[in-house]
Amino acid sequence: MRPYNIIILLFVGWGFNACSYQEKDVKEIHGVLEDQVDSWNKGDLEGYMQGYWDNEDLIFTGGKGINRGWQETLVRYKESYPDKQAMGELSFNDLDVQLISSESAFAVGEWRLVRIADTLNGRFTLIWRKINGHWFIIADHSS
Repeated sequence: MRPYNIIILLFVGWGFNACSYQEKDVKEIHGVLEDQVDSWNKGDLEGYMQGYWDNEDLIFTGGKGINRGWQETLVRYKESYPDKQAMGELSFNDLDVQLISSESAFAVGEWRLVRIADTLNGRFTLIWRKINGHWFIIADHSS
């Protein structure tokens, strides 16, 4: 086999390998979001928060302003959703996850919250970072 054929085969192999890692990362991010929905729908805010970076530099921006830090974000959720009835049933729709690099990504989509008294919905943009091999939301803008 000629040397340039070997080089071409190496690049093709590397390309397929890179695609499989990208698919794996996107699936992992989808998995984190699915776990969040499951936790929310069980009334488990602490479980829901496991998808967020447990750090003071976490940023959450919503209709009530900007929250900084994991604990402050959890407190905000507990104030806004004090019990299972207030939490309702959450779903994420129209989800699009894009990798920026091997350690960063963003996701956009729609959130929908069905409750006895009403149905709320809006859009979100999430910034993700891979930290110690796991994907976490480091910034959330929901409206």
